[in-house]
Amino acid sequence: MTGANVAINGGQHMSARPAQIEPEPPALARLALQSALRARRRHDRRSVMSQFDLRPPSEAQRTQLVAGLKPEERRVLLEHGTEAAFCGVFLDNHRDGIYTCRFCGLPLFRSNAKFDSGTGWPSFFQPYHESHIRRVRDASYGMIRTEEVCARCGSHLGHVFPDGPPPTGERHCLNSVSLSFTDQGQALPDVLGRGAPEGQPDRP
Repeated sequence: MTGANVAINGGQHMSARPAQIEPEPPALARLALQSALRARRRHDRRSVMSQFDLRPPSEAQRTQLVAGLKPEERRVLLEHGTEAAFCGVFLDNHRDGIYTCRFCGLPLFRSNAKFDSGTGWPSFFQPYHESHIRRVRDASYGMIRTEEVCARCGSHLGHVFPDGPPPTGERHCLNSVSLSFTDQGQALPDVLGRGAPEGQPDRP
């Protein structure tokens, strides 16, 4: 009936118009909006300056640290490998503390951000500080993913996905071999000799 003249109210005529129905936002648009909101929240968190020295290791320090890695650590941290699912030492770790970079000792995640994702890898919904991790586009294996590396030394940690729990909606899916763990109340590692707050207990 679009465009036809219809008699109403005693013979007066008007053009019938189709009902205006507000379309549902496309799924891709909703995902884009969610992604933009997450990016804004990350920017807001990153704007609060970290107290840690994020300068990369010197060449001499890097050479020394690489020499101390086990073959599996070298494969994952330096060659962007992945450890087998359900095999990592930190998958079922439920102690309170801080997960740090296995290579340079930078704090990466707190235990209170850890959750059971059912994927077989340790998973977290929020980093220790947004500036302590770096996100890199990963197009390997015919997929587009977001790789996660240590912001200080560049070591491979795992990948981050947009299907985690609130409040961030993110799942940071990590390799246990990329991490070390410090129990709450114990001194954080100071692998690079940077001084406080490294080498001291974490302050939540």
